[in-house]
Amino acid sequence: MINYWPLAGIAIVVIGFALRFNPLLVVVVAAVATGLLGGLDVVAVIEALGKAFNDNRYISVTWIILPVIGLLERHGLQQRARAMIEGVRGATMGRLLVLYLLFRQVTAALGMKDIGGHPQTVRPLVAPMAEAAALKSHGDLSEAEREQVKGMSAATDNVGLFFGEDIFFAIASILLIQGVFESYGYPLTPLQLSVWAIPTAICAFIIHGGRLLAFDRKLGVKAPEVRP
Repeated sequence: MINYWPLAGIAIVVIGFALRFNPLLVVVVAAVATGLLGGLDVVAVIEALGKAFNDNRYISVTWIILPVIGLLERHGLQQRARAMIEGVRGATMGRLLVLYLLFRQVTAALGMKDIGGHPQTVRPLVAPMAEAAALKSHGDLSEAEREQVKGMSAATDNVGLFFGEDIFFAIASILLIQGVFESYGYPLTPLQLSVWAIPTAICAFIIHGGRLLAFDRKLGVKAPEVRP
């Protein structure tokens, strides 16, 4: 006979959140209740909680990094990034984002996929620098154009990571593809799959790089002023 009592932990979470109790307390109570109702003793439940915390302790690093980035932004990180790019001769939004695309793809291909990202790189550094380069090259921009520059910055990070990480043979997606092929009788090594990801990454770089340069040129085409 199936024991449905351990599912009471779900009800505890729902009720606790609905009543706006402390989330950490609700989760701990639900976990303890699930373990006890599942037949474990108190010591076994505490051991399971301790092991889960120890195995996933690296997740807490995120909560340290994000406040640091916020503190840097509060003290002028974006303004410093804009000032730096304004002092670089010949810097344009298109060239800057193409270089970042190359950097993102190469580092992701080497397994360093977390070296960039929207919260830690795009928002505080890449987007302000791209916006400053666009202002330097094309003058004042409308609000819609500024948002497009920010969107292109975020898209560049996405494209670089997505098509670069598959070149790294130890990434989860490569291992998943290998498992699917092997289940159908096609034994392939992760390295073989990674090699075939290189042409796709090159095409992605050329296509998105062309889009970035075309968008930069588009910003440079200003509508003629209409004089009364």
